[in-house]
Amino acid sequence: MPEVFAELVGQDEAVDTLRRAVGAAAAVLRAPVSHPTGPGRTAVAEATGPDGGGTGPDPGAGMTHAWIFTGPPGSGRSVAARAFAAALQCVHGTGCGSCAGCHTTMTGTHADVRLVVPDGLSIGVNEMRALVLRAASTPSGGRWQVVIISDADRLTEAAGNALLKAIEEPPPRTVFLLCAPSTHPDDISVTIRSRCRVVPLRQPSAGAVAEVLVRRDGIAPDVAEWAASAAQGHVGRARRLAGDPEARTRRDTVLAVPRRLTGVGAAFDAASALIEAAEAEAAATVAETDTAERAALQTALGAGGTGRGAAGAMRGAAGQLKDLEKRQKSRATRAQRDALDRALVDLAGFYRDALVAALRAPVAPVHTDTVAMARAGAEKWDAEGALRRLEAVLECRTAIEANVKPKIAVEAMMLALWKG
Repeated sequence: MPEVFAELVGQDEAVDTLRRAVGAAAAVLRAPVSHPTGPGRTAVAEATGPDGGGTGPDPGAGMTHAWIFTGPPGSGRSVAARAFAAALQCVHGTGCGSCAGCHTTMTGTHADVRLVVPDGLSIGVNEMRALVLRAASTPSGGRWQVVIISDADRLTEAAGNALLKAIEEPPPRTVFLLCAPSTHPDDISVTIRSRCRVVPLRQPSAGAVAEVLVRRDGIAPDVAEWAASAAQGHVGRARRLAGDPEARTRRDTVLAVPRRLTGVGAAFDAASALIEAAEAEAAATVAETDTAERAALQTALGAGGTGRGAAGAMRGAAGQLKDLEKRQKSRATRAQRDALDRALVDLAGFYRDALVAALRAPVAPVHTDTVAMARAGAEKWDAEGALRRLEAVLECRTAIEANVKPKIAVEAMMLALWKG
């Protein structure tokens, strides 16, 4: 079995940093820092500080209690956090990938590793308080309690404050791993950032992504190269494009949009089609989970029971079922926006190719299968027109991130694409 850091693609500097931290963490377990620490400070945090700089020779140098993994979508933020967590739990202290600590962490079953993946648009304060309370317990395996928050940029203000208190006064053996697009205040609060060590990840090259698809997933080299280029360095999306015919069909539909924009009516039709496709993809993604959750809750509440209190229990369960429906609706909204964003990224790639063609720049295209169409667009629009259209797509993504209704944002984008 490969070591845990083998999952990180094209991130040599980050892996080197994490390896040093894992070694320091193992040294802490063997020889804990014995000098007094400040209020609420662990030995590791006192020894290293948020940036990993020590106050002198110390077995904890290079390790700290809170980390932020940043990087563009597809760079592997959550993959890096999970691999780091596995290495911290490794019985050999290296991240071997084969021991029980590594295996259970990578499969999501380790008792001392908690992964927070928001179902909806944000992570609320109640969820964060419960998580912080559980994280304060002593590790059952004697190594570390690890909390991974895969989308820390979705923390509400109150949830961020609850997390900040835990990071300021961390339990002795708890490590917080936060994943966010950047350390900009819009993504992570300045106070949380100041107490964490940052590990920046880069967008992996198409060649590195293709190599992983061939080696790890057994995908044909030509298909892997095409998928890696079309996914623009996003490993997960490249894997879907290479192995899922429906994902390729959805991409083809999106890339056909420029040909459909023949008038105002066609622009609105294209917007509706794009929104409906995102909704259908999201519904298919969450349907199985929603059904299983509802069935499990109804069973727990006594559905189908024939005892004296069964009917009364189900009548009193309406509030819990309503709460579940609310969470599922929020998750569906998030899935719709994620699906729509993937479509917009593909569309932006097409107009980027048109701009490259108009400028005759010696740059490889994103979508190798629509090069002819991009060149035709470049001849029709010239470089300035291609740039305006690219900016319209990017502005649509920004508007949706700012909670503009997707239908309104996409309709405005389609009209801008048609007008040029």
